[in-house]
Amino acid sequence: MQRRPSVAAREARLPSPGSACLLPRGFLRPRRAGAMRLGPWPAALGLLLLYAAVAGASKAEELHYPQGEHRADYDREALLGVQEDVDEYVKLGHEEQQRRLQSIIKKIDSDSDGFLTESELSQWIQMSFKHYAMQEAKQQFVEYDKNSDGTVTWDEYNIQMYDRVIDFDENTALDDTEEESFRQLHLKDKKRFEKANQDSGPGLNLEEFIAFEHPEEVDYMTEFVIQEALEEHDKNGDGFVSLEEFLGDYRRDPTANEDPEWILVEKDRFVNDYDKDNDGRLNPQELLSWVVPNNQGIAQEEALHLIDEMDLNGDKKLSEEEILENQDLFLTSEATDYGRQLHDDYFYHDEL
Repeated sequence: MQRRPSVAAREARLPSPGSACLLPRGFLRPRRAGAMRLGPWPAALGLLLLYAAVAGASKAEELHYPQGEHRADYDREALLGVQEDVDEYVKLGHEEQQRRLQSIIKKIDSDSDGFLTESELSQWIQMSFKHYAMQEAKQQFVEYDKNSDGTVTWDEYNIQMYDRVIDFDENTALDDTEEESFRQLHLKDKKRFEKANQDSGPGLNLEEFIAFEHPEEVDYMTEFVIQEALEEHDKNGDGFVSLEEFLGDYRRDPTANEDPEWILVEKDRFVNDYDKDNDGRLNPQELLSWVVPNNQGIAQEEALHLIDEMDLNGDKKLSEEEILENQDLFLTSEATDYGRQLHDDYFYHDEL
């Protein structure tokens, strides 16, 4: 179970099978701090690294589910990252682990009735998503603010992302297809940066930087997110995104009997997840549900999964006893962010 990336990160989707790779020459799209950043390598090397990453994902799946069995400690290791953090988690004494877990359970139980419902679990998981997204943005802000003056300028953003300042002419397209794709992405970043800058100062303060990194979390960025998506996908300018526009440049192979698997999946998502009024196109609000991370859906799915696995008496809710009986499952779920909340006093202290 994974959180969906921010709106900005979704711009860097892997190319669909059979489609052209739109990565810029010399770059694997460096979206955020900590992401892979490459210098001016040949495009062929970028493609090799891209497909190596895809192969690596397959290998990771094998490690996560050896012989089809879920390996719970893989989730914890993947989330905590470095071995030192994993070691710290393991060293936490049983009594202290229980105390912190019980404190978290009480906070999830918003009506204090002694049970955790699907709604309470879902709301808690969504709150956890947002908390860690904001914490990550705050950490990135410090990294981007090169001169420590409390703002991140466009030049500082470029230096952090690309090791140099990049400037493209808005009105001059590039001949090379890959370079032109990168120019378009870079200009979109710049537009979002400028929109986030509410006070028109020389750079973004922390709140504005969060709006830039996570426009889906900030009300004043919503209209910009919608318009940006329409500009990219609404090819006929009617204010909606049709299924054909949703699928992008896909053209069915005339020799194939049916569409490839990924197209069938995307069509299903369009019809069943996004096109709520069933009119065959996405209006601006429906479009927002596509381009904005659907953490609510992920949280609800995880809440239902936990209740299904841990509800011993079939009452469709969890008691503290049921959670402690299945403590390992609870600690390797989104409800505790794979155990990380036990090390974050924001969650286990009495005040939240």
